[in-house]
Amino acid sequence: MLIKKQVYQADRQTKPLIGVLLFLISIVLLLVTGPLGLIYGIFHSLFTGGFRGLGAYLLKIAISIDQLGNVMMQHLLNVLWVKKGGYQFGNRDETISSALGRNKQLKTLTGFGKAIDKILDLLDPDHSLNSIDFYIEPSEQIIDKLAWIYIENGKILSTLSKGKSTYYIPGGKREANESDAHALSREIKEELSVALELSSLHFIGIFEAQADGHKPGILVRMTCYAAEYTGELRADSEIDKIVWLAYTDRENVSQVDQLIFDFLYEQGVLL
Repeated sequence: MLIKKQVYQADRQTKPLIGVLLFLISIVLLLVTGPLGLIYGIFHSLFTGGFRGLGAYLLKIAISIDQLGNVMMQHLLNVLWVKKGGYQFGNRDETISSALGRNKQLKTLTGFGKAIDKILDLLDPDHSLNSIDFYIEPSEQIIDKLAWIYIENGKILSTLSKGKSTYYIPGGKREANESDAHALSREIKEELSVALELSSLHFIGIFEAQADGHKPGILVRMTCYAAEYTGELRADSEIDKIVWLAYTDRENVSQVDQLIFDFLYEQGVLL
């Protein structure tokens, strides 16, 4: 099983010479150790997981090659497949199919790009749309949660749980077989006594950081959505009080919420 991930992290600048050297080293390592690693990986996957294990191993390789292609062919694809002002190929953490899907959503594919998308849809319906964002494997060391992003007058709606000193963006965990929309709607109703307008629900991003109160290495993965609501906000369940926080309150929230604060601040919506 693969799940989508989008972790906010500011990029860093690399010196050109270092980039050239790392590229040459990576090519040598690929040519020298790649074939041996591939052969060993195939037999190891078959021995430990059978054909299902082999399929999962080869899928990881396919996704990695797709991500490599998104970087290697970015300039060509941006000319051939994307209209002016469209979403650009080239994000090293994204597959070609993901960037294709984003342009499909934005209606910025050229005729050539639309043709490629239709071919992919014949093989796998809605392939590009389902490929938006990049992929990692789930882990027992990751706590999977949902969060509701609601901003008013440059401040974000947050909560303080009973007996806690750290503020959290409202949300919670999914129950068995729940969709993100219904799980988040249920959690917000329980915590804040309001109903989310599911027709207005839209994806913001997925963020990961060290989980508060857990041993090092245990992460929380926060899938964030924004939505309008009906009703009157009122603290309920384990929530002690509702607060509106600005970016200057960043140090008073959890580590994963700090990443979300950074992202929203750079987007210009959190002041």
